[in-house]
Amino acid sequence: MASSRLTSVKKSAPDDIIKSIPFFTCLSEKELSDLGRIIVKRQFSKNEVILLEEDTQSYMYIVYSGRVKVVQVSIDGREQILAIHKKGEFFGEMALLDGKTAPATVIAMENVSIGLINRNDFDQYLLRNGNVLKEISYMLCSRLREAWMRVKVLGFADAEQRVRSVLQLLSNSHGIKDKRGIFLTLRITHKDLASYASVSRETATRILDRLLNEAEIQLIDNKYILLKPSFLKKTLIL
Repeated sequence: MASSRLTSVKKSAPDDIIKSIPFFTCLSEKELSDLGRIIVKRQFSKNEVILLEEDTQSYMYIVYSGRVKVVQVSIDGREQILAIHKKGEFFGEMALLDGKTAPATVIAMENVSIGLINRNDFDQYLLRNGNVLKEISYMLCSRLREAWMRVKVLGFADAEQRVRSVLQLLSNSHGIKDKRGIFLTLRITHKDLASYASVSRETATRILDRLLNEAEIQLIDNKYILLKPSFLKKTLIL
């Protein structure tokens, strides 16, 4: 559990990561400095559990480096990926706002550095600031739109359409556009893609192989996916 691993960790100083988070940008330099002193940093290894459901009402998490996945685990042990967060993004703030746990687990996709803000500090340093509250309302609207998109993806009956939609969603948050198409900076395994799209790993692999053979996507350095213009023309559904 995250809360049991924090006792001997030193507090961090403010940095550009903090300043890049939307509802921190309205803070003064002094407020940012005060905030930096109360953030606790933790290191997690690939595949390590960062956050269990019972911890979700205790902390807000900031990704300083690496990537994490937010998952739900079914009774039979299958993972369903709900979201992927990269450097500069954050999660856990909604549970601090309403005091309820979130039915999800957060797992490191690679070695990561995470900053944590506990509930009391969140209330003291953030919720008493009117400008922060305004920014939080914008953030909640964005989270709601993301949830709508996720529901739409899962509503597709066709497996290929779900895989295509997930790749498109990932391009919105992890894509770099150039003349070749959109390059996904996120290295995602067939297993993770299958979990995100709610299909079997075999189905995800079969669909990716077909997209490769039809030159709709391309593998770069055998790790990263390039979504080519032909893919984008056929997948404008979100």
